[in-house]
Amino acid sequence: MEEINAYHEAGHALLAIVVGARVRHVSLIPEWDDGADRFAEIQVEWPIDQFTTRELHQKMIMVALAGPVAEMIHTGEPYHPGFIGEWASDWQAAWQSAERFISDRQKRMSFLEKATNDLYSLLSQDHYWAALAAIVDELVAHETLDGEQVEQTVQTWL
Repeated sequence: MEEINAYHEAGHALLAIVVGARVRHVSLIPEWDDGADRFAEIQVEWPIDQFTTRELHQKMIMVALAGPVAEMIHTGEPYHPGFIGEWASDWQAAWQSAERFISDRQKRMSFLEKATNDLYSLLSQDHYWAALAAIVDELVAHETLDGEQVEQTVQTWL
């Protein structure tokens, strides 16, 4: 279970860096607070003054869906991220961001499905997958990484 969580969080972390956000930390041992049960966590800092509102939400969608997509690639099982319970919070985050610029529910669904497919293609590229796997290795070894450690880990491939 730890390894699959590492792939999930590494997907979020890698895409956050790729789209211009900053990873504050990523962990396989989340703090248990009064919120929803979590098996891992990531904190991302967004430079909101660098993007238009639409760009920001498009990037947030990509980061939200990157965790489920990384799991799909790792397991070899393509699923619809909206139908897997463990990915509900990621799908909800993507859905809410898309709602900011796509009011029609059917068009929003199509947009998110296309974004998922695009991410699948992107993360399947050798250099992105190698960067993601390097994050996974570090996460499994150390359980928690700060943003600087994540950036240093992917430097070789990006």
